[in-house]
Amino acid sequence: MIRAYKFLMRPTVRQEQALGEMLRDHCSLYNGALQERRDAWRHVSQTTVRYGMQSTQLKEIRAFDPERQGRWSFSSQQATLRRLDKAFAAFFRRVTSGETPGYPRFRSVSWFDTVDFPKDGDGCRWNSTPHDPVTRVRLQGVGHVRVNQHRPVAGHIKTVSVKREGRKWFVVLTAEQDQPEPLPATSSVVGIDLGIANFLADSNGDFVPSPRHGRRAAEKLEAAQQARSRFPRRRAKDRTANHQRAVEKVAQLHGKVRRQRLDHAHKTALGLVRAHDVIAHEDLKIRNMSRAPAPKPDPDQAGLFLPNGAAAKAGLNRSINDAGWGVFLTILYAKAESAGREVIAVDPRNTSRTCPECGHTAKENRPAQEKFHCVSCGHTAHADTVGAINVLRAGLVRRDANPA
Repeated sequence: MIRAYKFLMRPTVRQEQALGEMLRDHCSLYNGALQERRDAWRHVSQTTVRYGMQSTQLKEIRAFDPERQGRWSFSSQQATLRRLDKAFAAFFRRVTSGETPGYPRFRSVSWFDTVDFPKDGDGCRWNSTPHDPVTRVRLQGVGHVRVNQHRPVAGHIKTVSVKREGRKWFVVLTAEQDQPEPLPATSSVVGIDLGIANFLADSNGDFVPSPRHGRRAAEKLEAAQQARSRFPRRRAKDRTANHQRAVEKVAQLHGKVRRQRLDHAHKTALGLVRAHDVIAHEDLKIRNMSRAPAPKPDPDQAGLFLPNGAAAKAGLNRSINDAGWGVFLTILYAKAESAGREVIAVDPRNTSRTCPECGHTAKENRPAQEKFHCVSCGHTAHADTVGAINVLRAGLVRRDANPA
């Protein structure tokens, strides 16, 4: 199995400058390759330029510009070109499937934050001086950068990435490991229902309250965004010191909320994995759930639109995004794989409208957000608990129908 590790780097002033130049030059390579593809399609009879063609030009590019492109790792530059190739592959896939395409865009230096090294030892080396008690990572063109390694790395290092977040620099490692020993069996199964009022309700009647990290930070974030909006829009290199501090303040607040969500998701997922052998959850289409409502043109007056509930839906969308269901489910699957647990996704339709006692399904069974009252047999319970029970039953049925 593959596991990722993320560590804070402690570069010197010169190393930090070199890291910034590395991002700048890789960004320039990315944008140049994108421009070549655009020009070939528009002006050379719709010619498609692919990764292989652009990769063969790297030697010439490095020889022509040794100061900016020649000093960096050849493999990392190939990874940048593959990154663009994946963006185009995703674009054509969306066009073919009828989705909103989203043509690949040019990146500014402030929006290009990662450089990948496809192989440890090729342009980079993790902990290249094992006799030194201080952990370091060697990067071509940068040097040996100190790393705050807060936990040991197990397995064989496959890839190394350098990532910038605000003013901080991180190294991200992927390591190939043997499958760990599964946790002891608990003979317990559970269904979970994700929500907004409560982050999670399980089939045993327990609840995990929603932390609402985004809502708690909304006042500070609004003040920081207002302070940033007082400055005219400028490129990063042309910003004044006050403007730069205002931009960094907004990024700092967003980063804190993101870390809080991750921490909450890790702790909640770990508790479920340790306590249960099988975990069933709703297969939610989060992107569709948080989509803005379509406009409603007024049939009587051209150019005008009828109310479509966009304001109320915007508030719901903020709550959905603040909950971080997608991040939580990703972490839950990763921890379950390491622990030898089973996670099952089931169809969410009518899970909170079906009575767990008599099986009657009706919209009227849920008269309020938290209340469930069956109009057939009179069973009453918390609506989220009812949903979790039905999710568990559907998950067990699917598990028995598809034995491992």
